[in-house]
Amino acid sequence: MPVHDSVGGAGTTVERALAAALYAQDDTALDAGASLLAADPGADAELARRGEELVRRAWERGWQPADVARLVRRELEDHHVRLAAGLITGQVRAYDRLPPRWAAQLAELPAGPWRADRFSYATAVLELYRLLARLPALEPAGPVPGSPLHAPPAHGEPRVLARIRALLAKAEGTGYPEEAEALTAKAQELMARYSLDEAALAARTHSPDEPAAVRIGIDAPYETTKAILLDAVAGANRCRAVWNEAFGFSTVVGFEPDLEVVELLYTSLLVQGTSAMTGAEAEQQRGGRKRTKTFRQSFLLAYAQRLGDRLAATTRRVNAEEPTLLPVLAARDVAVTSRTERMFPETTTTRVRGATDRAGWEQGTAAADRAEVRAGRDRIGR
Repeated sequence: MPVHDSVGGAGTTVERALAAALYAQDDTALDAGASLLAADPGADAELARRGEELVRRAWERGWQPADVARLVRRELEDHHVRLAAGLITGQVRAYDRLPPRWAAQLAELPAGPWRADRFSYATAVLELYRLLARLPALEPAGPVPGSPLHAPPAHGEPRVLARIRALLAKAEGTGYPEEAEALTAKAQELMARYSLDEAALAARTHSPDEPAAVRIGIDAPYETTKAILLDAVAGANRCRAVWNEAFGFSTVVGFEPDLEVVELLYTSLLVQGTSAMTGAEAEQQRGGRKRTKTFRQSFLLAYAQRLGDRLAATTRRVNAEEPTLLPVLAARDVAVTSRTERMFPETTTTRVRGATDRAGWEQGTAAADRAEVRAGRDRIGR
């Protein structure tokens, strides 16, 4: 009977603490709930179980591990992210297999528990639970864990993607613009060929594949210009991007090979663009100009717009080399558009503040030109 008494007491403590803290806005209620938990060490196991249940409900509402971690980081503090990571890691152990992309998301979660006195720990847990309990439903970007609707994860990745990844990593790491240009150009050529090969294979085998979706984080600062860059990369690779400003991500819809390309290229171009902006700003400062937000904003906006034009030109040229695939590509475009409209039947257009810094715009355009891409041996026209 003492086991039953202990569980019952723990359950009562946790229920009282959650009732006091989760749906109240004031700190007094939060402190009251934390005090209850701090005074009852026997409630810890039940408290963790309740947290894992909140995480499970988040999956059912369309959230994924990276989404939860991103929102916690935006709304709370680093130690809350560690607490969330512990809950997520513990909860997903219940599943024999996980949806595609989840393994990579789980690997990026911070490791190790957060230590604090009992009251501080209980306070942080309740703050986290309050956020998790209020998560709204999202448009599903993949199956729920344990769902039989997805195939087992593939082992490894296509060799061409490994080559693309390596080329882009070198482009990000070099300090020479010409070398970065050449490496990015070769990577883009491989991307375009890979996408066309996958489309041709799907057509020959009458593959039943349908467009999928992936969420890509858009972190501060300059979220709007970063979302524009992602939209440009997505559009050039036969995908559609829809930005959710409130939760800090864009959902990209497309066929799997194209989604892989978009993730790789966007990440690399963002790194290259940020590095180029930092260098251009330092040069401006050496000329006597103070660091300004408008310079950076204008730089990144020009960079995104120019790259969008150039990537689209690359795609058109590569597609023209395979005219027999144009009907296949057109059908895939229609499928992507239809899937996007089903997922997001109501979208709004965001007005973007124009560039107000001429130097930033010119430097951003120049940086985009240096990151230019080529198809085969032919330079894309300026």
